[in-house]
Amino acid sequence: MRAAAPLVAAAGLAALAFAATPGSAERAVPIPASRIDVARATGPQVAVLAGGCFWGMEAVFDHVRGVRSVTAGYAGGTRDTATYDQVSTERTRHAEAIRIVYDPAQVSYATLLRVYFSVAHDPTQVNRQGPDSGPSYRSAIFPQSPDQASVARAYIAQLTAARSFGRPIATRIEQGAFFPAEAYHQDFFRRNPTHPYIVAWDKPKLAAFRTGFPRLAS
Repeated sequence: MRAAAPLVAAAGLAALAFAATPGSAERAVPIPASRIDVARATGPQVAVLAGGCFWGMEAVFDHVRGVRSVTAGYAGGTRDTATYDQVSTERTRHAEAIRIVYDPAQVSYATLLRVYFSVAHDPTQVNRQGPDSGPSYRSAIFPQSPDQASVARAYIAQLTAARSFGRPIATRIEQGAFFPAEAYHQDFFRRNPTHPYIVAWDKPKLAAFRTGFPRLAS
């Protein structure tokens, strides 16, 4: 997704969206649940995940039962360069990411990671997702606690040992603050359901989530 401003011509984005094979055939990858999880906490918890364009990531997790809110933004860089124009230069160290606020009584951190690896993005791609390339589209987890970091590392090791994917998992465990993206990026899927990029790349992800995780879908 390369839209430098909210009023970019739809025709230009259509060309971008179909420059590679759209995700119309996406399916949830059948992967095992994590063997470990963070300790059950009281009250809302936060997870920060990066996996390509934040429009599609937001769309998937916004439909997970137990998720209270999803915010699109930038993680891994500094506050002063956390703008779309600057992140798009691929020199700020940010990744497009989402901040998930969830109810641990309804959905666990490990379950969110299972959705993340199975359907929200392709964890084997290095510095790209679909038609988008560059380090801002990398696969990365930004743990919000030592427990989250331990669970994420253990799950990557578990999936690697199980050979759940045909290629090595490229997901990185990183530290860094999260900064919300511009207002026009928030709820983009919901507000722009016929956008060419959304139709080609993100609607198939949401359909795959609903098919692969029917009990989690809200």
